[in-house]
Amino acid sequence: MGNHRVLMGNQAIAFGALKAGVEVAAGYPGTPSTEIIETLKGLNDSVYAEWSINEKVALETAYGAAMMGSKALAAMKHVGMNVAADPLFSSSYTGVDGALVIVSADDPSMWSSQNEQDNRYYGLHALIPVIEPYDPQSAYDLTIKAFEISEKLRHPVILRTTTRVGHVRSQVNFERDGQKEKKGIEKNPGKYVMAPENARRDRVEQIDRWNQVSEYIERLNVLEDNGSNTLIIASGIAYPYVKEITEEEGLNANIFRLVTPVPIPEKSILDSMTRVKKVLVVEENDPVVELQLSQLMVKNGIMKELHGKDLVSPIGELTLEKVRGAIMGFFGKEYVRSYPDDVSLRTRPPALCPGCPHRSSFYDIKKGLSKVSMQKAFFSGDIGCYTLGALPPFNEQDSATNMGSSVGISNGVFRATGQIPVSIIGDSTFFHSGLQGVANAVYNGTPEIIIVLDNRSTAMTGQQPSPSTHISIENVARAMGIDFVDTFDPFDVKEGSDAVQKAAEYVKENKKPALIVAKRACALEVLEKVGDYTMKAEVDLEKCTGCSICYDFFTCPSILPLSNKKAFIDDSCIGCGACVEVCPFNAIKVKGNAPKGWIEAWNL
Repeated sequence: MGNHRVLMGNQAIAFGALKAGVEVAAGYPGTPSTEIIETLKGLNDSVYAEWSINEKVALETAYGAAMMGSKALAAMKHVGMNVAADPLFSSSYTGVDGALVIVSADDPSMWSSQNEQDNRYYGLHALIPVIEPYDPQSAYDLTIKAFEISEKLRHPVILRTTTRVGHVRSQVNFERDGQKEKKGIEKNPGKYVMAPENARRDRVEQIDRWNQVSEYIERLNVLEDNGSNTLIIASGIAYPYVKEITEEEGLNANIFRLVTPVPIPEKSILDSMTRVKKVLVVEENDPVVELQLSQLMVKNGIMKELHGKDLVSPIGELTLEKVRGAIMGFFGKEYVRSYPDDVSLRTRPPALCPGCPHRSSFYDIKKGLSKVSMQKAFFSGDIGCYTLGALPPFNEQDSATNMGSSVGISNGVFRATGQIPVSIIGDSTFFHSGLQGVANAVYNGTPEIIIVLDNRSTAMTGQQPSPSTHISIENVARAMGIDFVDTFDPFDVKEGSDAVQKAAEYVKENKKPALIVAKRACALEVLEKVGDYTMKAEVDLEKCTGCSICYDFFTCPSILPLSNKKAFIDDSCIGCGACVEVCPFNAIKVKGNAPKGWIEAWNL
């Protein structure tokens, strides 16, 4: 007998994987995919689930398990697929001996990403079928189907979700976990050692498996035949939007619910087009389905009126109103927004949390560089909470393009300008993809200052553990050949600024890279350890001169200006004491008794 529970789409994927009998799961934290591995780690001890160093290693872990005949899953956000592209393409050539499902969680509108790339293209490029759910129940059901198809074809399958599907909640009917069986080692070097001779044979078998995909995907898609002479093909999240709008507006159309955008089910789609005059394709982001459909129509000599991205915007995520406008235009009807245009609201820029050690690090970096006349250095940033260092007053991120980019881009900046750059990277990102840049800086003798902000947490995605909890960044740097390695406590302004100054002087004199590590725990981690009670900082208004350093140049969100410019600290203060060091007039003190374990929680 089945069970039911209100689940997020990402949780439903995890439940579906368990039902399918997944044995190994790996991923790297990244919104909007994070909850998949988190759920698997918390649900079933019989499943091995890990946070890998990066997405490439996560996919290789799942790939290796699938080589041994196990059912395996790799989960990542869309840009993580770029990191994992090498093993992704190889897995399609070799196939697998178990089942391999790769979840790509795309982020239309870039809510927490640097782009909104459409990873359905990876399916077309690598010849891997793509399955796309449209709500939590379908996320559960189609995850099971993805494993079934992968196991039957011995071929990887991509499950593509988007932010709304992954983060919406609804009731999901599910069944108990599937059976798992520990496998022994099975060797097949003729298949998995991709020397040219083997790869040529693998290529033939890959095409054969790809040609078999169609018969499996035909049954997953549904045509709702309403006797209309119009057809709307709705892929993924577009389907519930199309259903709701056609019912609300009283529009009659045949609706093709498409959950396999790559490859499209040609037979079913051709059948659905025989009795209609015009077709609308509604899909999120790029015209992946529309392009395949256009090619199919040309190949079969079909002359129908086809619409897609001429009516549906390719920019940003789909919304009910975007789809409504497209459908009304498709039917030649006047479109009137169902709610007023967006009202311009006062912007509220994001801010680092109260007590965040990165704020103190940026303050220390600015002071330290000013001692060696490097305030105008190029700051090559990276991806993490510390990307907010790009905002005023710090302005300490001049680029932040992709994970691990900081050190490599600094190399290019120096080669182009001859000016010493500053690389700023977090601890988790350092291990994700920063090591190669460090090795390159040592190998090519790039004079740059590398600053690692180590808060022992992958904080931006929900405080997942960082490799720095087990691996010393300083020891890694020394082993890679960096001679100048130092650490500092960012809450100690003198120690921090002196460390930055010494690193800069070393790089200038020796024309070699230097690496320093700012070591302080994430404030959210500290609060989890010590509980709700914390001390509070207070301002002595008699001593405060209204200089504005604490709220304009240190910018702790707990510190606010009064009408007379003097500082006031509100209840969001967690009593970290970083502001005490910043005030030049000793006007700030921390009051109260420290909770048990307070000092230990902060120190790494």
